[in-house]
Amino acid sequence: MRITRALGAALLTLGLAAGPAAADSSPSPSASADGDAPTQAGTSFRTATEIDQGQQATASGSTGDYLYWSFPADTGQRPTVKATVKLPGTHGAETWQLDVYDGLRRRQACQYGAQTRTAAQGAASVELACVLRTVRGWSEPWANDPLPGTYYVRLTVVDLAAADLGQPVNAEVRVDSKDIGGAAAVDGSLGKPLVPGIAAKPETSKGGSKEAVLSSFGQDDGWSSGWWSDRWVWTGIGGILAALAGIGGYALTRGSGRPSRVPPGA
Repeated sequence: MRITRALGAALLTLGLAAGPAAADSSPSPSASADGDAPTQAGTSFRTATEIDQGQQATASGSTGDYLYWSFPADTGQRPTVKATVKLPGTHGAETWQLDVYDGLRRRQACQYGAQTRTAAQGAASVELACVLRTVRGWSEPWANDPLPGTYYVRLTVVDLAAADLGQPVNAEVRVDSKDIGGAAAVDGSLGKPLVPGIAAKPETSKGGSKEAVLSSFGQDDGWSSGWWSDRWVWTGIGGILAALAGIGGYALTRGSGRPSRVPPGA
């Protein structure tokens, strides 16, 4: 009976602990589209337009332009960047490319997704996608692992006919993330997120002049939330199950605990 009660209590604890962990592994909710969505893109890293995850940004440009956006990504997130380029009615074959850079302007590899795609002659649009690796809380200095901080998106055409250069195009960009949780946790943390440089947002001083300000990413609390992750939950569950396995094995091998009776006259 005691073994049964212990097993029941352990299973109840397992269910309660696994609930938050399972919730952490689900995709993060997307922000609803509103009137604050950016309608233009920057032309360099320094002037990249800031967008939030779950927000769809739009921009108008010309073939041959470099379009830049930036977004924040934190530890345990796996960002997915998607872009759609709406092309003019008449054009030749064009090849477009979507690149993602981290806060140190290191180009990040895509796990999968059509990062480069060619639009056939007369195609109405071309769609691109890049699924990044999971953002780590810490990395070796020589490694190129994605770290928490600002990420830059660059969209441009890399191959087209000379006659199509400068034609008007419209672009849509959206970034979403999936929370991977403790499965990507590492023993270490970054001192500060990689949020470099000067933002494109000017701030008006008391004298009325406009001054450049640091990027707004990372000013709020919540970056690299600390040592806690759902990995600790699963570690505790493993310890409980190991203890119960030991108790069960001991109970099965020790017998009833009473000495066997010897028949009279034996």
